[in-house]
Amino acid sequence: MKPSATSVPVFKLYGETTVWPTPDLLHCESIPARSQLHGWEIKPHWHSDLVQVLYVQAGQAVLEVEGLTSRVNGPVLQVVPALSVHAFRFSEDIQGHVLSLAQPLAEQLAASLDSAVLTTPGRYSPGPESAYLDTLFAAISQEYSQQQPGRDPMLQSLITLLLVWLSRRNLALAVPDIKLRERGRAHLQDFTRALELRFREHLPIEHYATALGISAAHLNALCRRLCGQSALQMINQRLLLEAKRNLVYTSMTVHQVSDSLGFSEPAYFSRFFKRGTGQSPKQFRIQS
Repeated sequence: MKPSATSVPVFKLYGETTVWPTPDLLHCESIPARSQLHGWEIKPHWHSDLVQVLYVQAGQAVLEVEGLTSRVNGPVLQVVPALSVHAFRFSEDIQGHVLSLAQPLAEQLAASLDSAVLTTPGRYSPGPESAYLDTLFAAISQEYSQQQPGRDPMLQSLITLLLVWLSRRNLALAVPDIKLRERGRAHLQDFTRALELRFREHLPIEHYATALGISAAHLNALCRRLCGQSALQMINQRLLLEAKRNLVYTSMTVHQVSDSLGFSEPAYFSRFFKRGTGQSPKQFRIQS
């Protein structure tokens, strides 16, 4: 569990101005211990060499990882891989633990179990197994805070138990998750088809989401996950594409282009176009 004397890794936790606070390749603390120092809010950030496992035992939390946001009321377990942008907000009665694993340790454990569960963001509801996780995290926290003989192998054994649990849960969810991804792609295809037909109408995101039978937040999450853009960005990009085509391939005036794309005023269209391209419509036409 300890780094070698010849190669000491440098890691930081959220809000820390110093490097890794212990000689271990892991860090365990309660959720309140750090979050209350920051007004119960951990703002968006990422770790280059840390994998974190957040266990919300009780209380309310807003968990955002890679653009996907969920409001949860424990118990729930969240995996945050290295390089994943994440942010959390907690109620003041929050209970739970944060386990941070240095990347070398995470890779070593994953290789020993042939598991990639720590490399992909995952949110797991323990259901009837919450008592088991309560006991497991309590054991990890207790062992971490004490300097007993055999501490390192005991900690590694306990974390291995946790990783086995995560791997099994991930396998159990694999088939439903595949179906969910397929459904998500179907929703995205339906959205892009509807957008192609109606982008000139400047319809709100809620209109498209309602037609698909999902929430606006779900539609946004699908667009971000599968296309790397929000639903609004996709709408705006489609409008910009059509505007560029009209400016390059037709003799329509800027006023006519604006009107054809459903803008109420040419000045509003020009501001929209410049915000999206860095050029006014006239400058774009001249340089194209």
